[in-house]
Amino acid sequence: MTVPEGPGPHRRADEPSVVPVLEVGGSHVTAAVVDLDRARIADGTRRRLPLTPGIGPEDFLATLAEAANGVLTVGALGARTDGGVRTDGGAFPDRGARTDRGTYPDRGVRTDRGTYPPRGACPDRGAYPDQGTHPDRGAHPSLGGHPAVGAHAALGTWGIAVPGPFDYARGIARYHGVGKFASLDGLAVGDLLTPRLNPRPTRLRFLNDASAFALGARLTAHPGSRRLVAITLGTGVGSAFLDRGTIVEDDPRVPPEGRVDLLTVDGRPLEDTVSTRAMTAHYMDRTGRPVDGLRELTARAAADDATARDIITSALHALGGALAPWLTAFEADTVVFGGSITAAWPLIGPPLTAGLSHHTPSLARLTLSARADGEDQALLGAAAFAARGA
Repeated sequence: MTVPEGPGPHRRADEPSVVPVLEVGGSHVTAAVVDLDRARIADGTRRRLPLTPGIGPEDFLATLAEAANGVLTVGALGARTDGGVRTDGGAFPDRGARTDRGTYPDRGVRTDRGTYPPRGACPDRGAYPDQGTHPDRGAHPSLGGHPAVGAHAALGTWGIAVPGPFDYARGIARYHGVGKFASLDGLAVGDLLTPRLNPRPTRLRFLNDASAFALGARLTAHPGSRRLVAITLGTGVGSAFLDRGTIVEDDPRVPPEGRVDLLTVDGRPLEDTVSTRAMTAHYMDRTGRPVDGLRELTARAAADDATARDIITSALHALGGALAPWLTAFEADTVVFGGSITAAWPLIGPPLTAGLSHHTPSLARLTLSARADGEDQALLGAAAFAARGA
C-alpha cells in the first residue's frame, strides 16, 4: 500500500499555491508560510521556537500554537515587496498599521469597499459579510496583503511534519519510551491544537519529518527522479521512499513502514551502529573522552582524530551495506541525505558510497546528494503534502 500524496514536478491548477506549515524537531518547532509556485518560504514568515527536553503536553501545544499564530499575523508577514500598491486602487498601510482592523491610520476610514468586519469575522475564510468574496486575493484578512498570498492560498489546511512514532492519519503522538517526547505519548495533537490556532483551520495534515524532507528535496532539487530515497542522519536514522512523488510505506520493495531504522547490522538494530547515541558512546568507550554529539565527533575526525574517523567510517560503511539491498529492490535512482551530519559530507560520503557499492557494484551509479538545508526542505515538503489534500 502507498500513501497517495506527494508533490510532482507540477502543481495541479486546483491546488493552493500558498500553505502554512509546521516542522517539529527534537529541540524546536518552526512555522512558516510556503509559496509553492516559487518553491520557497515566503519572506518574513519563518518563526522558530525551542522545545525543551521532556516538554509536557500543555507547553508543547502552547509552543506550537505560538509559532503557528505568529506567522499568520500582519507583523510576522511584513510589508509587500512589489511596491505596496493594491490591485483595487488603494495603497497598503505601513507595516504594523491598521491595528483596529477597520481604519487605515494614514487615510482614515476606507471608502472604496466599505469597512472591514470585526477581527475574527470572515467565517467562510475569505468572504466579507457585506460584500461577498474578497475581490482580488481571496486571502484571509489577517495576512494583511502579503505578496505571497494569492487566490490559491490554503490557509484552512496546515501541513505539519513531526518525527515518529506518530499516528499521522489521526494526529496522535505515539512516543512511548521516546525519552525527549515520552510525556506526549497518546496526546491527540490534532484535536487539541486546532482550536488554539487563529484563524481556526479546517484541517491539519500530519506527515513524517523524513517524508517531508524527501518531498521537499524532490520538489526543489530532483523533480525528474522516478524513485527517490531520503535518509536523515542525526539522533537516529529517518527514511522515506518516493515512487514518482508518492510516499511508499507498505510494499515488499521497502523496509517495514518504509523505516530504515528497523533494519539490522550483524543481528543488532541499525541505530546501535548508526546514530548519535551509538557513535558518541563508541568514542567514549574507546578513548575515555566524552564527545558532544555528531558535530563534535565529525570535527574531531576532520582534525585527524583517528578514532573518531574510524568510528564514522565504520558506521557509514555499515549504513551503506544495510541500505544497498533495499535501494536495489526499490530501483532507486536518487538518494538524498539530510540531518546534522551532512555538514561533514566529504568525510561521510566516501565510506557510505563504499558500503553501497561493496554490496551491489551497480549502486555506484546512483545519484547521491546531501542537503544541509533540511529544515527548509521539510517545510516545503509539508506544504506540498498539505496542498494535495486541501
